[in-house]
Amino acid sequence: NERVSVSDIMTVKAAKPQLIDGLKERTRAFVQVQNGCDHRCTFCIIPFGRGNSRSVPMGQIVGEIGKLVANGYAEVVLTGVDITSYGGDLPGQPKLGALVKQVLKHVPELKRLRLSSLDCIEADDDLVDALGTDHRLMPHLHLSLQAGDDLILKRMKRRHTRAEAVEFCKTLRAARPGIVFGADFIAGFPTETEQHFQRTLDLVGDCGLTHLHVFPFSPRPGTPASRMPPVAPVVIKARAARLRARGAEALAAHLAGKAGYSGAVLMERGGLGRFDDFTPVRVEGLAAGTLLQVQVTGHNGRELSGGAVCRPGGLGRETSAATDGLENQRRKFRSPLEL
Repeated sequence: NERVSVSDIMTVKAAKPQLIDGLKERTRAFVQVQNGCDHRCTFCIIPFGRGNSRSVPMGQIVGEIGKLVANGYAEVVLTGVDITSYGGDLPGQPKLGALVKQVLKHVPELKRLRLSSLDCIEADDDLVDALGTDHRLMPHLHLSLQAGDDLILKRMKRRHTRAEAVEFCKTLRAARPGIVFGADFIAGFPTETEQHFQRTLDLVGDCGLTHLHVFPFSPRPGTPASRMPPVAPVVIKARAARLRARGAEALAAHLAGKAGYSGAVLMERGGLGRFDDFTPVRVEGLAAGTLLQVQVTGHNGRELSGGAVCRPGGLGRETSAATDGLENQRRKFRSPLEL
């Protein structure tokens, strides 16, 4: 007989920091900088569960990340439902690029900063500049593309065109050579023809995508897309398989291009680590949280294999929070004034 009071999510105006502590080995932490979404893509029900976009003030985010770094995290990921809309509800309307620059400036001990999935059309100049000028912002972006045909994008009520997606990837590669892109795609969106789908397949190569997340279209009750003429389930399944196969080919080509490469790897669990561009590499016998130089020795089509080269001064990191380096970080870190 317990009574539960539920408020209207659309009336919520402020975002509370939702900190995810990360993996137990303290490799990576996730900091939610934004929640909700102001957009109304025709296939998506999320805004009606999360409400409109609202952002966490920059000062709170910087302070939170500073504490995480002092507690031993080498990498932090900024997350949100629609992170490129960050700041639109804050005084002065700062954008995501400004937040990224403030984090990098005020937490100099942070070794790696990543971004979760974002919309290319909303990326601002400061974000592009940060990617091109600060090596601690990792050269990997996961884009919410969803389709590669303009008519389908319009019916999805996306805000970018095919050409804008291709141009964005070109611009970022000029600013940060070697940057790697992943993308979300929906296969079999209502009214999608074979020609429409072929343009999505072609976009993988046109944008130079490497890591694909492919979702067969599934109607969400109450969304406009659920009332559009559907594609046959067997066709949806087949197109999703073809798109995944194209993604597997792109990943294998990317891995083959890493032959002989040497770079910094942050180790995760089970002997798997990642280069700065998020490429997975298996290096056995190393503890999670270790950051070191790795030489690529081969690949199996899904991940690289490699061997440790060295632990340069300032690059390797012990996982214990009791080390002198982390104690020094704790002493040096001061919460910034309100940004």
